[in-house]
Amino acid sequence: MSSSPTAAILVIGDEILSGRTQDTNTNYIAKFLGSLGIDLKEARVVPDVEDEIVAALNALRARYTYVFTTGGIGPTHDDITADAVAKAFGVGIDYHPEALAMLAARFKNPADFNDMRKRMARIPLGAELVRNSASVAPGIHIGNVYVMAGVPMIMRAMLEDIEPQLQRGALVHSQTVQARIGEGKIAAGLQTIQKNFPDLAIGSYPYYREDGFGVQLVARGRNAEQVESAAKAIESLIRAEGAEPERISS
Repeated sequence: MSSSPTAAILVIGDEILSGRTQDTNTNYIAKFLGSLGIDLKEARVVPDVEDEIVAALNALRARYTYVFTTGGIGPTHDDITADAVAKAFGVGIDYHPEALAMLAARFKNPADFNDMRKRMARIPLGAELVRNSASVAPGIHIGNVYVMAGVPMIMRAMLEDIEPQLQRGALVHSQTVQARIGEGKIAAGLQTIQKNFPDLAIGSYPYYREDGFGVQLVARGRNAEQVESAAKAIESLIRAEGAEPERISS
């Protein structure tokens, strides 16, 4: 697993931390990366504070193959991500001619392309544009960092442009077994299964619903045969404890 590319997500915005806006981007990016065999290792959320963004970005980009940021690249005063990225990389920032031209073309009345809207064309020196088909306003690619919008539709459009640039890894396979049984009853047996399959990640996720409780047990790894063998071992464990296992779509 260690030879596969790794990634982190840095979510930027006071609105996420305050609870005003629900972050759906992390879930989407995680699934997107998984489909490419890229291991998402960490996700952080930081406020609209330049020093906080810089510190988090520098920590993450030194540790992982890729860092994907969302939020803070709009036209308002609190959109400071581009400046923070420039500071993190120790470079200047200026208006990008191509970005200015693309944004200006959106406005029939040149007066509507005001100074605040022009802020979206400010790009760290040496960075490349990340294009998007949803709103034209670009994201940023510098080093191993991809800077994207926080608006989900625009973020997804940017990922489409980024995808061809990313290194692929071996895909992760998973099998999920569900049963109406308490975690405590199978915990010891599950520990043994994990020891028998050290290259796999085996997780236990209890649920509580109106019709009762149970647990979902997930085996994940890059060797499909091992994943299947672990799932069968989990099913045997559940049956031995008097419950009936059910395979569900992962």
